[in-house]
Amino acid sequence: MSPAGHTCPLSLAAGTVPGSCRVFSPIVSPIARTVLPSGSVVVNSCSSAAEQLCNFVCDCSDCSDENQCGYLRGSAVLGTPFTCDFEDSDCGWQDVGTSTYGWVRGRASLAMWGTGPHSDHTLGTDLGWFLVTTSPPAKTTATAWLRSPEMREAAATCEIRAWYHLSGSCEGTQGLNQTERPVLRLAVAHRDDVVGLWQSPERSSEGWHQLVAYPGRITEQFQLIFSLTQPPTCGAEVALDDIMFRNCGLPEVGQQVCGAQESRCSHGSCLAWHRFCDGTDDCGDSSDEDAAQCKNFTHCSFDHDLCGWEVATGPPVWSRNTSLSLGTSYSAPTRDHSNNSRAGLFLHVGGGPTAQAGGTAQLISPTFQATNSCSLVLYYHLHGSATSNLSISYMTNSTKNLMRERIGDLGSCWVRERVDFIVTVPFKVLIEGVTSSGGTVAIDDLILSQGCVKEQETPVVTLPSEAGASPCTADEVACDSGDCIAAELACDFADTCADGSDEKRCGTTTFESGAGGWHDVSVGRLRWGLQRVTEPDSFLTGTSLALQTGEGQMVGPAKARSPPLGPSGPACTMEMSYRIHSDPQGFLAVSIADHTTGTTQLAWQTQGHGSTAGGRVRVPLGQRSRPFQVELLAMVDLQDTVNVSVDNVTFEQCYLDVVSPTAAELSCNFERDLCGWYQDLSSDFKWVRSMGQGHGSDHTTGSGYFLSVDPSVPWSHGQRAQLLTSHQEPAAAPRCLSFWYRLAGPQIGTLNLKLRPEGGEDVVLWTRRGTQGSIWHRAWATLPATGQQRYQVAFEVLHDGFLGDVGLDDLAQTAGPCGAELSCSFEAGDCALAASGKGTWQRQSNGTGTTAGPGTDHTTGTAAGHYMVVNTGRVSLPAGHTAALTSQPYQPSVPAQCLAFWYQLSTGTPGSLQVFVEQSRVRTKVLSVSTMEGSSWHRSHVTVQPDGDWQVVFEAVGAGGDHGFIALDDLHVSDGACPEPASCDFEQDTCGWSSPSDPRLNSLAWGWKSGVTLAKYPSPEQDHTLGTRNGHYVHFDTSALGARGTSALLESPPLPAATDSCLRFWYHMDIAEHLSSGELRVTLHGAAGQRTVWSVAGHRSRGWQSAVVPVQSPGEFQISFEITTRRWPVEGTVALDDIMYSARVGCHSSPESPVEEKPSGSFVAEVVLSLLLALIIVALVAAGGWYWLKPRGQASRTPAESNSPQGFDNITFRDDKVIISPREQDEA
Repeated sequence: MSPAGHTCPLSLAAGTVPGSCRVFSPIVSPIARTVLPSGSVVVNSCSSAAEQLCNFVCDCSDCSDENQCGYLRGSAVLGTPFTCDFEDSDCGWQDVGTSTYGWVRGRASLAMWGTGPHSDHTLGTDLGWFLVTTSPPAKTTATAWLRSPEMREAAATCEIRAWYHLSGSCEGTQGLNQTERPVLRLAVAHRDDVVGLWQSPERSSEGWHQLVAYPGRITEQFQLIFSLTQPPTCGAEVALDDIMFRNCGLPEVGQQVCGAQESRCSHGSCLAWHRFCDGTDDCGDSSDEDAAQCKNFTHCSFDHDLCGWEVATGPPVWSRNTSLSLGTSYSAPTRDHSNNSRAGLFLHVGGGPTAQAGGTAQLISPTFQATNSCSLVLYYHLHGSATSNLSISYMTNSTKNLMRERIGDLGSCWVRERVDFIVTVPFKVLIEGVTSSGGTVAIDDLILSQGCVKEQETPVVTLPSEAGASPCTADEVACDSGDCIAAELACDFADTCADGSDEKRCGTTTFESGAGGWHDVSVGRLRWGLQRVTEPDSFLTGTSLALQTGEGQMVGPAKARSPPLGPSGPACTMEMSYRIHSDPQGFLAVSIADHTTGTTQLAWQTQGHGSTAGGRVRVPLGQRSRPFQVELLAMVDLQDTVNVSVDNVTFEQCYLDVVSPTAAELSCNFERDLCGWYQDLSSDFKWVRSMGQGHGSDHTTGSGYFLSVDPSVPWSHGQRAQLLTSHQEPAAAPRCLSFWYRLAGPQIGTLNLKLRPEGGEDVVLWTRRGTQGSIWHRAWATLPATGQQRYQVAFEVLHDGFLGDVGLDDLAQTAGPCGAELSCSFEAGDCALAASGKGTWQRQSNGTGTTAGPGTDHTTGTAAGHYMVVNTGRVSLPAGHTAALTSQPYQPSVPAQCLAFWYQLSTGTPGSLQVFVEQSRVRTKVLSVSTMEGSSWHRSHVTVQPDGDWQVVFEAVGAGGDHGFIALDDLHVSDGACPEPASCDFEQDTCGWSSPSDPRLNSLAWGWKSGVTLAKYPSPEQDHTLGTRNGHYVHFDTSALGARGTSALLESPPLPAATDSCLRFWYHMDIAEHLSSGELRVTLHGAAGQRTVWSVAGHRSRGWQSAVVPVQSPGEFQISFEITTRRWPVEGTVALDDIMYSARVGCHSSPESPVEEKPSGSFVAEVVLSLLLALIIVALVAAGGWYWLKPRGQASRTPAESNSPQGFDNITFRDDKVIISPREQDEA
């Protein structure tokens, strides 16, 4: 059938049946051969011929002939040539689907966690660009197609790398076959064929992953095609970034000086002798594979038969096959090597799910004469399994001599191998393939040199008997003793075999008696091999693993891999000795690969320095699930003394259940170390133990250590930074974990505390999102009893914000549950509030809830956020019945506390919300509300003056309406009496003033801090309330404005209609005058819209300035402070303090004496001089005035004169504040 109900295209691609739209392969599409659209024609400055455009060779001096080719001439950010990073354009890539489902160039969205990438790959932030698929249709299988411009002439060494991000999932597809998952594919369209190069692995994990594809030698024009195919009900989304083309250009034309072991190609470049007649067009003009030159070589492509080679009876057996007949399984070759075609033949052994363990397919050559010059070149394909292998041996009189063995998954490509035979008696060559579940082994193009001469009189060379075949089943491995154990128990860092043999070949080795389980998986011209250490060395002993010349046709680092390991514990480290002698281009690196999800992560690396360097290094591996493999990568130019070696590898403290002496130390101030906490190393986004570096000081001493996460660190692509404990013993009783945290910055993400039961789902115990100010806050979370289950505790920062930082300090674990939570957002749970009565309060989000409730919560402003809600419809809560929600007891340490909370009532007849403070079983009603203007969240607060422990009770009372709800969110108890609504001195908290959390507003958040200077957030050195460094205010750094947000909003809670009210506040602005496109303004917004009632342009610091703004609104409204700039970035800061809102009291009747400006900085000197001058003038005027008034008597002043100082431009002077005692306040 045609894809998603489309009509047949006019020109059918290869692989389609005439008269139908049936497509044999999901990769073949109606887009195989098309002309480049005129929009992506390359304009090149040196007018090079069309054949020279997009051929991976710079023909113009400025390389403009290699632009908009699916790549640009280079990426300035990454410093790599022939790369498309999508930062400036789509590089000529085009969406060529025939439906609305397709590809667009886009940026990260931080709106919803778990959908799409939260950063691009190039920059590692939300400002970078990538290509991404749009939403697929809901009911049908759909494919999004993306095609490159036409490219020309790829060399045999060509390597394509790209980064992809697969997110979202399919509903109910667990346990279904692989066609039921979203599959990303890369194919090449050449002539009339579309050949697959790569497809995504069957399992994927979150984050950016790298794909590597080798197209092989392609002549003439070709195009690349990415496709994402989705089954119905799949909401998956794929992003692509940083597409790179390496070593794809043909060798330069021109006479080169060739070395002793080289010959010249027709166009003048040099090539090693043994690369001639090897089945690969290395020269680029086929002159190294010329038929006349290669007539003495025996070449078997399996296109017609086995060329005299024999297949031993199986199962399993080598069988001739094509990619067309094998289909699109993940591990099968997508083309043969001889023709780069889906129709070409090769030999293959498939490892289906029922493959026999130890089953070996054998291919045996004819008998050859004794020789010293016989070489075999072949191409092999090992993919889909970490344990499949291919071995090449020769046999004489039933003894088998192993010459080469390759183990593991080398990717979806054909790799060249060459073996030289020097044998003094007649012999046969034996090629053996062993597959394991899900893997495929294939070979093609066997080429024997002229020194391999068939023996005429055939001596008897018999196959070795298979008597030693393993007695174990497919999912078992054999101990040396002959016992069988489950395969996943081998190399798990704990002895399972009685003789310990299951942990012998697992990477811990001195290389004296073999490779210790390490195997070479190189595909290029370098490889790892065992080598004697010739000269005495302080780093290496005896035999080491060293770089050698490899036989592969690619260009890239040598790679050796450990067997599949794990699971490992959080303290796991690998130690090794190494030596490197290389120029600075050379390197040695350790990475960790998980082939089930296709992820590889760099763990350690060192560059060459031109001289010999080395030593012993510890590489932390951390906690990882099974199976993972450690990889050694190295790249040098092997000449003279240049080399890299590794020796004496050990794995320390890797057993999952290893008990560290500090394992139970959850209490920690981080002054000495991390106590019982460990870094999660499976991500490159990490917690750092530091002393601040501009983020502020630690909490313990003010000058010590704390842990921090800075999400703006470049190149950090991990999705989460986690701090883990090791496995804790089961907990019989709950405990309380208290900690101090800091969440600061205009766009900072989420901090979670999680409990991770062994074998269970993570449980979020506590969470905060968005800025909480550059201030340490204390939080508590109860760690529940875990019964018989062991568990881990984790602090996690999500990579969902990029401006700000997170801090953690002074963790303390105590027995028993925590008391009442002083701050509760309901994101992590119900904070132990107890529900009782007729109806039931329940915690829910609008996205998942069963009860009617607000569309969004108050904390996050999204449908995913949680709140408490009760259904007040008459069925659930009949008229007069109540549903109560009671807090845990609060234990006050000061005479007065402020209880604040946000509530929402539905329209119609929602019933009423009554709030009581209960003390010694005596209830006092403090609030009753039954109607509410608008459908937004409202804030209420009440001052509590307890003489002991107290509780708050929220009671919903039914009113008999058909439908209705009452909802609660963001309870907060702070010390000190509550200020008037929308008034705040910012000393205790922000009094309900907040920045809107709706990510669609494109606005950044104001911060809250004291006057202590932070390099990261420059701002006034003194607040206005106290006039000291210890006083607090809200502030915003205008340099943050830009692509992430064009404004910064600070909003009051909703306020009732006002006829004659007044807003007074103090502001501090410091923005360079010549950049003063910045503006601070006050707006009122309600149902009728919004209007600006006050504004001031950006200016250099004049200290704290006061402002008085009359306020009138016919309906409910909010006050907003907004900073905007027309040009950004603009360096500067704006701060606010002492906001005072007087309801129903106009600005003409000042509640205080006129107030004075508090100077700061260089402004102080000006003020002092002005005052001295003013005193002199005042003295003169006073003398004259006294003389003038003496005969006339004093005239009484009019009220208008005393109202406000004339001509002072909103700068007023004041006496000290008058503090009213609580008793006077009560009476008032």
